[in-house]
Amino acid sequence: MILTKQSSRRIDRHLRLTVPQFTVITGLLIIFFGTFILSLPICSTSKVGLWEALFTATSAITVTGLSIIDIGTDLTIFGQIILAVMLLIGGLGLMAITTFLQGFVVTGTELRTRLDRGKTLDEFGVGGVGRTFRGIAVTAAVLIIFGAIVLYYFGFTDIENALERFWASLFHSISAYNNAGFGLWSDSLQSYRTNKVVNIVMIILIVLGGFGWRVTSDIWSNRKSLRIRNLSLHTRLVIRTSLILIAIGTFGLILTESIVEGNFFSRIDFQERFISALFESVSARTAGFTNMPISIGDITDSGLLLLMTLMFIGASPGGTGGGIKTTTVAALMAATRTTLRGQNDVIIRNRQISDKVVLKAVGITVASLLFVLIMALLLSMTSGNGENEPFSFLEMLFTCVSAFATVGFDLGVTQQLGHFGQFILIVGMFVGRLGILLLLSSIWQVVNSGRLKHQNRIGYPHEDIYV
Repeated sequence: MILTKQSSRRIDRHLRLTVPQFTVITGLLIIFFGTFILSLPICSTSKVGLWEALFTATSAITVTGLSIIDIGTDLTIFGQIILAVMLLIGGLGLMAITTFLQGFVVTGTELRTRLDRGKTLDEFGVGGVGRTFRGIAVTAAVLIIFGAIVLYYFGFTDIENALERFWASLFHSISAYNNAGFGLWSDSLQSYRTNKVVNIVMIILIVLGGFGWRVTSDIWSNRKSLRIRNLSLHTRLVIRTSLILIAIGTFGLILTESIVEGNFFSRIDFQERFISALFESVSARTAGFTNMPISIGDITDSGLLLLMTLMFIGASPGGTGGGIKTTTVAALMAATRTTLRGQNDVIIRNRQISDKVVLKAVGITVASLLFVLIMALLLSMTSGNGENEPFSFLEMLFTCVSAFATVGFDLGVTQQLGHFGQFILIVGMFVGRLGILLLLSSIWQVVNSGRLKHQNRIGYPHEDIYV
């Protein structure tokens, strides 16, 4: 009888999933279910097989926007609706949804468990998951509906059919807020480059979606007396860093394309240059919409390098975008400033940042860089497909960063890759959306599941190394 109890306890311990493991498994299940649905004749044409459906479903759940099919023609209206639902699932927070569902699967509501769930939501505290998720859903619904209304009445006015205009407005509003980059037209939004309403609405939705629910909630809570000092440090840091990156991207893109005379910018006037540069600067973190051609022939190498930097940084914690996050870069910059000044503590806005946060920022950045480089190394082995010419390393690196940062910018590489190369992008999109540290944490917990968990009380002697 004693052996039976011990065995049952051992089995129960092994079957109980941690939050990272549950998130990874649930994400994979949603992708496989979406693949099956999109491959049905009711959702797509004969051009969409299981592989095309898998790639599209992964790109939708990870809100990336990379595609090997034409969304507007290869998917039926029902298939487009299913795709929009998957964008909502992935954008509103695959992690938030799995954490909410975990309350019905995993037992135990101790403080440690609730804190663990909070980490998945990028929350600091022990607030209820249900309340947080409701707040995320309500905020998203209000902004998406508002964006769709403006696009319907003032944006896509060239679409004469009312139903087509309504669906185009709603779909692009959903895609923009979720930083997805999926569009119903093969040229994305290039035909609306001079339409200020479309550009402004899309920029606002992308930025607010990238801010994250915590930031928008903080701003809304302080709307009556909106003062910068009343906002949390996280909110102020996100807004400040985002505005700086948008400005750097906008004027940097204008500068690089004007000095080197990029093919596309040389054909338009300054006003169109500014609108296109602003839109692409915002979209690069990490929406993936384009109102100008993104290709080797149209943008200079320096411009592509600038876009890669913006893509790699990405949106903010808790937002609908990917990348290493704006606060990670802010923490690294603050740590660098502290080192140059010869100080011991990392200070941001008169607030001391813990060493744990700085170490996490370093870990995220280093792990992400290594993962992208490994992706580029593996992708370089494909070097084209069939009769296609080999891709340059810049094209492959750009595509890898775009996939990992869940952006969706494409230089025409994705569709020409073979299944091996596209599988690398699928893995990159999945890892980039979940977060490199969360995935490594889930793997580490699987490897060490059979070992006893105890706090390490051993102290080690200190010794310095030269760096």
